[in-house]
Amino acid sequence: MKAFKTIFGVAAMVALLGFSFSVNAQENGNRDENGKVVRGAYETNPGSANWFIGLGAGVNSVYNNKDFGKFGLATDVNFGKWFTPSVGARLGWRGWSNEAKNGGAYYDGQFDNFHLIHADLLWNLSNALSGYKETRFWDIIPYATFGDLYTRAKDVPGMHGWEFAAGLGILNDFRLGKHVDLFVDISAVQSREAAFYKAAEDRYITFPSVTAGLIFNLGKSNFDRHSSITPVVVPVPFTTEQYNALKDKVAALEKENAALRNRIAELENQKPDTVYAESTAAPASSVVYFNIGKATLTDREKAHLEYFASTLDKDAKVTVTGSADSGTGSASLNDRLSKQRAEYVKDLLVNSYGLNADNITVDNTVDLFDSPAKSRVVLVK
Repeated sequence: MKAFKTIFGVAAMVALLGFSFSVNAQENGNRDENGKVVRGAYETNPGSANWFIGLGAGVNSVYNNKDFGKFGLATDVNFGKWFTPSVGARLGWRGWSNEAKNGGAYYDGQFDNFHLIHADLLWNLSNALSGYKETRFWDIIPYATFGDLYTRAKDVPGMHGWEFAAGLGILNDFRLGKHVDLFVDISAVQSREAAFYKAAEDRYITFPSVTAGLIFNLGKSNFDRHSSITPVVVPVPFTTEQYNALKDKVAALEKENAALRNRIAELENQKPDTVYAESTAAPASSVVYFNIGKATLTDREKAHLEYFASTLDKDAKVTVTGSADSGTGSASLNDRLSKQRAEYVKDLLVNSYGLNADNITVDNTVDLFDSPAKSRVVLVK
């Protein structure tokens, strides 16, 4: 029992120190100009990013509610991924070499080989409380572990088996470089003593352990925050009455324009020396903005596009250029999204606003403007 208390006393001390360090450390890069902790939001990394491999070894003991085993060898191999700066998961194998004894009513013999195939849910307490910082030296990561435990008795032939196991642990991650970390893992896993002897249904056995080793971070290992830049959109006045009035005015201008065209035709037939024709000027170009990851417009942006289209001649030659920002998603996704946006706007111009499809040229690009939010657009000119 003394060894059991010693191991968990060390675990509690490490957790307390880590909590204090994470809360009180004034980290550069994870606070705003007022000193307030910044916790996101973060851009979604590709599936190949934020993977890691951990290899370690250490000591363990065994407690079965009656006897406390000696200290033995513990090994640890795992493979995992961080989904956000605070949430991750890993799969792994733990091996213990130790002795668990219990004589009389349940079994006689020594169990010396233990193997745990496990899955862990990781929570980075340092990032959750103090904000994400890639270069932080010490991260405190509590976790819950679940798995299947295999046991074997070295001096009782045929006494072995599998049993469900679960437990808790604290992973202390010390940064050595961009792709290599040192870890100290303190954990305790519990299973039914039926893992040893099927008649012991109401007893449990506990495996406390401490291991240390290296974590190797694979590929892209950091997270990037979303840009806070929002494009300035010049508001177009639109109450319902103003919008209807504008439509009526546009219809009147179109009628006037048709009359002018007829008058020009008459003057051309009269063969004058010089013919002057008036025309209405249309805006040189228009930009409509899309929400992140979307290929359709909001009602407000549709109103902007409709107003611009109403100022164009139905046979006007128009270039539609779709764009996406490279800071979000993969290159193939951005190329596809920019094309979808351009085709969507062309479809509105043709089917909703009456422009001639043969006179519309469609193009696409990435990062049309100088910021991510400004580049989620379609330019019509």
